[in-house]
Amino acid sequence: MKISRLIRFAAAPACIILCLFFISATHHAAKPKVLIFSKTNGFRHASIPVGIEAIKKLGAENNFDVDATEDSTAFRTDNLRKYAALIFLSPTGKVFGPDEEKALQDYIHGGGGFVGIHAATDCEYNWQWYGDLVGGYFKSHPKQQQAKFMVVDKNHLATSFLPDVWERFDELYNFKYLSPHIHPLIKIDETSYDPGDGKMGDNHPMAWYQYYEGGRSFYTELGHTNESYSDPNYLKHVLGGIQWAMTKRAM
Repeated sequence: MKISRLIRFAAAPACIILCLFFISATHHAAKPKVLIFSKTNGFRHASIPVGIEAIKKLGAENNFDVDATEDSTAFRTDNLRKYAALIFLSPTGKVFGPDEEKALQDYIHGGGGFVGIHAATDCEYNWQWYGDLVGGYFKSHPKQQQAKFMVVDKNHLATSFLPDVWERFDELYNFKYLSPHIHPLIKIDETSYDPGDGKMGDNHPMAWYQYYEGGRSFYTELGHTNESYSDPNYLKHVLGGIQWAMTKRAM
């Protein structure tokens, strides 16, 4: 009896270590999760539901989970820490109160990732911190039309696979503010379309990234149309931005 008890006592620490190992392995094997936020207090894009479904499909195919909300109160520090990246899919207008603003700032300062799509620059005009996070503010756009996009940096997951000149149809923003800290990935050739009265000249970025106050921020202006979310190149472009934003490692 004494020997069997000794064996049981000796085996107990090994069992505990083995259990902790499996718990740790299960924890590390958990898929990363992203949150899509698409609240609108201004113009509402018809492509939002299509975009949500497309990003959920990207998640299923690329091993990350996707939640979606239009509830600003989801922006709480305890809730946001669950997410590897936040995807702002065409939110417009004023969408946050002071508590939500603080939670977003804490998330970014803690190393969180941000992905802005299309009208994410048509949002929170009175909160300059957000404007600097997303990288710019929308000014105007001409009619939707075909244009040439110049890929100026292919050393990024969102652009490495694209042709040097990417031709596509979309709604094309002019910006009234651009942060000096963004790193452009794609610029638009204004000679390839009619920019209306919002010409910006040679420096007209349409996708960019930056490291911002401890976090990572990626933005693409593209994505107004429903058709964008069935375009393989566009979806791979968005996927690259999400994957980059989800990791703390430098490119």
